Amino acid sequence: MPDRPTIADIYDARRRIEGHITRTPLRNYPSLDEIVGAEVWVKHENFQTLGAFKVRGGLNLLSRIDPELIANGVIGASSGNHGQSIAYAAKIHNTSCVIVVPVGANPGKVRSMQNLGAEVIFQGEYYDQSRDAANAIAEERCLYYIDAANEPDLIAGVATYSLEIFEDLSDIDTVFVPVGAGSGASGACIVADALSPSTRVIGVQAAAAPAAQLSWKAGEMVEAEMKTAAEGLATAHAYEMPQAILRDLLEDFVLVSEDDIEDAVSDYLDHTHSLVEGAGAVALAGAKDQRDRIKRQRVVVIASGANLSRADLKKIVSEREG
Repeated sequence: MPDRPTIADIYDARRRIEGHITRTPLRNYPSLDEIVGAEVWVKHENFQTLGAFKVRGGLNLLSRIDPELIANGVIGASSGNHGQSIAYAAKIHNTSCVIVVPVGANPGKVRSMQNLGAEVIFQGEYYDQSRDAANAIAEERCLYYIDAANEPDLIAGVATYSLEIFEDLSDIDTVFVPVGAGSGASGACIVADALSPSTRVIGVQAAAAPAAQLSWKAGEMVEAEMKTAAEGLATAHAYEMPQAILRDLLEDFVLVSEDDIEDAVSDYLDHTHSLVEGAGAVALAGAKDQRDRIKRQRVVVIASGANLSRADLKKIVSEREG
């Protein structure tokens, strides 16, 4: 396993990617304060290029790889946002890209990858099966395989959003971060530990896909059933590098229900007038779940992505209007 990234690596990543990404806003909404019972600030990575934080990681990673190693192309597996990130970075670095996605992947995310020039292959019912297929195709075609989380340069890249948080706001008590593969949460832990050690970082995952949370609690890699509708959280196993970082630096790790996640998507529509996908809304769901613990604190929640499908949006809105 490569060495985990340092705060110096994260500052270097920002220098490498700053011409290609958006410095996203950090905003407070009094109506969210009221429903959470704390001073809530939203880091709007749903306003990021391609609609998700992941783009930061792909850009940094490909900028650090020897061009000869990726001359034949790159490949990854993704439920959507990681794939967009790699496709975008591959386009910038003038190499071809293949992304393997689960059958039934978010059509908007698939279109985005294709529009960025990626070859999209549908294989597997969920992400972990797509990942196995991507590894096999990488070997067959001699492509450079890019993991979704066990990549220190990817973690350093996505951690740049946490640099922005601590530059824009002081005296933060708690940060709630979504956890799927764990790159964003582990990056937030590294930055908080370096810049604001008193700030607690709490990871939030879907109870219907708890592999990372169970692995964190057990101190070893654990597989678990995956039934969440939030594709950015839909993994049945944990990742070694993020887990090692989270075990050292994460304050706590909570699980929330599918209904809690959909309620948080609706909360974002109602209180921030912005679109947040399920995986992006899970941090707010976690803050609401922990409202007694964070009462009157200054809290940051990461809205990590906006790429909600039309079908999921209609379902969430219609159920809450009924």
